[in-house]
Amino acid sequence: MSDSLPTSAPADQGVDSRGIAAFLDAVEEAPGIEPHSLVVLRHGHRVAAGWWSPYRSDRPHMLYSLSKSFTSTALGLALDEGLLRLDDRVVDFFPEYRELAAAGTGAIRVRHLASMSSGHTRDTWQEVFEADPADPVRGFLRLPPDREPGTVFAYNQPATYTLGVILQRLTGTTLTGYLRPRLFDPLGIGTATWQQHGSGHDLGFIGLFTTTEAIATLGELYLRGGIWQGHRILSEDWVAEATRPQVRTDDAHPDWSEGYGFQFWMSRHGYRGDGAFGQFCLVLPEQDAAVAYTGATVEMQAVLDAAWRHLLPAFGRRGTAADDAALAERLGRLALPPLPAGSPRSGSWSLTPATPGATPLTAVAVRDEQIVLCEHDTELRLSLAPGRWSIADEPVPVAVSGGWTDRTHLTVDALFLEAPHRLSVTADVTAGTFDARWVEAPLVPPSLRLLRA
Repeated sequence: MSDSLPTSAPADQGVDSRGIAAFLDAVEEAPGIEPHSLVVLRHGHRVAAGWWSPYRSDRPHMLYSLSKSFTSTALGLALDEGLLRLDDRVVDFFPEYRELAAAGTGAIRVRHLASMSSGHTRDTWQEVFEADPADPVRGFLRLPPDREPGTVFAYNQPATYTLGVILQRLTGTTLTGYLRPRLFDPLGIGTATWQQHGSGHDLGFIGLFTTTEAIATLGELYLRGGIWQGHRILSEDWVAEATRPQVRTDDAHPDWSEGYGFQFWMSRHGYRGDGAFGQFCLVLPEQDAAVAYTGATVEMQAVLDAAWRHLLPAFGRRGTAADDAALAERLGRLALPPLPAGSPRSGSWSLTPATPGATPLTAVAVRDEQIVLCEHDTELRLSLAPGRWSIADEPVPVAVSGGWTDRTHLTVDALFLEAPHRLSVTADVTAGTFDARWVEAPLVPPSLRLLRA
């Protein structure tokens, strides 16, 4: 864990530990929510931090669309350096595509990319990528906006991707390379890697892997108006613009209907960066607090509801030393329960899919107390240890639990430790077949090797 933030007892910062404990109860007990990590900051101090084993503090975590808030920060830095302006036309950064750009595209400005208001009324990534897989920017510029840019919100991945490519053209490096000396190093963020398109560009809209501590420090930077430990990193004007509503949003979920800034969502309380399956950076100016959370769920509103119900009242309500001690002890033993398993069996079996083409795995082998999960040329060799998680770091960090449920059937779960994904595998060794399914399927192309930094 980085030492860039001081640690304090919750009570010393006016935080009631019982509220944090109640939040832990809520996310642990809710069906369909799998928590991975939590860091809570108040008054610039880390008052709570915990990881549900086998997840741990030093491992990076796939952020999905929380990556966008880091892309936004790169934009803010580039604006501060005078490399571009929010009202610059997007097509002017791609003169080679100006002649083929669709009608209406010339009205799209940098601010429209950053605020998801390019004029398109849907997420166009699939059609853009299918139309021009070699260069999604070219495909995006060929797609005419449905409305006047700036008038309608649509969560449109090519907008952020194009913004990222503009920044990489202007800076002559990747987003990661640009942010390293300007953001990551000053904030003490060590691990930060970004998945790339085949063209060599960091994806921008997804693909960033970093630690929960890094998420928390980003929240703290914005909470302080762009100042980090006395040093200005971002301009105060950029922080204010990025974190206020730039465009109206309409959504059935209350925390997605408060408006959108520059790659930040407005919330019922404060504002946030967020990513699929529950990756959150919550910034709460009224409470002088920031919360970083990672997990695995499609019930993202339920996680926010739990935060508003339990964490908000805890800020400004002083707890006791006894409550702080109880919380610290609990945070130190957070764990995801392993699958139960019966008695070990000796033997060797090679298994094929029960339904070919319906599983992310191509083959499974069981050899005594080892299971091998195969995806084409990728093999995950994992030991089965009844009653606990068994961990392997290569070729993909993964933990497995489970085992024999009777003499012929085997059930295991594989947790991908740098991603919010769990793979459940059941096998019938008598039939020589297996089934494998994602609890929540990855949004990235289905390759196990993409589930690591």
